[in-house]
Amino acid sequence: MANEDPNSPPQRHKGRGAVSNLAGRFVDQVSTRESDGWLTEMEPLERIPTIAIEEKAKSIIASNNSPDLPFSQSINPYRGCEHGCTYCYARPAHAYMDLSPGLDFETRLFYKPNAAELLEQALRKKSYQCSPIALGTNTDPYQPLEKDKRITRQILETLQRYQHPITIVTKSQLILRDLPILQEMAEDNLAHVAISVTTLDNDLKRRLEPRTAGPAARLRTIEALSSAGIPTAVMAAPVIPALNDSELEGILSAASNAGAIHAAYILLRLPFEVAPLFRQWLREHYPQRAEHVMSIVQQSRDGKDYQSGFGERQRGTGVFAQLLQQRFRVHCRKLGLNQRKLDLDCARFTLPPRAGDQQSLF
Repeated sequence: MANEDPNSPPQRHKGRGAVSNLAGRFVDQVSTRESDGWLTEMEPLERIPTIAIEEKAKSIIASNNSPDLPFSQSINPYRGCEHGCTYCYARPAHAYMDLSPGLDFETRLFYKPNAAELLEQALRKKSYQCSPIALGTNTDPYQPLEKDKRITRQILETLQRYQHPITIVTKSQLILRDLPILQEMAEDNLAHVAISVTTLDNDLKRRLEPRTAGPAARLRTIEALSSAGIPTAVMAAPVIPALNDSELEGILSAASNAGAIHAAYILLRLPFEVAPLFRQWLREHYPQRAEHVMSIVQQSRDGKDYQSGFGERQRGTGVFAQLLQQRFRVHCRKLGLNQRKLDLDCARFTLPPRAGDQQSLF
């Protein structure tokens, strides 16, 4: 699809989150769609199919030293995400592919068929130092494409063979397909999972996260994981002022009742192209509330749409952000959440023998 001017009139696409194909920040030319006056209404846009594109990756483990992230290593089996969450902070990454962070991000997806092979090569390097690998840090590892491609499954099987610890964040029920593997790893303190629950309101979920599991399904997923002995957390994210912030306590309570033992939250993040995309979405779906939402966002971001500084990007600043943090802490304490640390076992990491390897006599 063509990259559109931010002033182009938005138009909803069934099953999609973004309401435009907003141009990325590296694009020199943009187009705008306008009526020529011959018709009273513009012709409806065609349905946008999902296109899966093979990407042969050169490496698979990404490292970071961010002080406000609970992991130093991560893997993303996919680029782009069909879930179509309007607020997704990963959308700007599509700009580096000369694609739009808007509709392209949720319809033109890249998958890495050699991910498990690259992972095995990385784990066997003499210089490799074991620390938990996080799946689902940029896009959902269990998005619909995973059902066919099974790349996340292959990564999980590889990590299990090496007895390597893993953490997963997802919105999808598809994770239950891999419940037996995760259960076995959890028995050895090698796995824990976080399920993202943004809202308990089905209508808001449908507008905000069009191709994700509903709130009830996510709570059932927490219950299934927890019942299998897998330490499970709820991620109340993002918290959007004047849209879903009032649900914070309800989400924590529902997740706790389902078996979650840990919880976290993140204030709405709007980096780069996400800010204009989210503003378009607000004007389309909640026009009477749009200015109020963004006003509180900016009050919590030092007058801007976003702060990228460590310690601020996840939580924000100002009165609203402070009150939100206090509400979270009080309710977690009331529910008994976050009472124990979830430190995974890195000492079990081992290199399984391969065909032709010399076996040890001792």
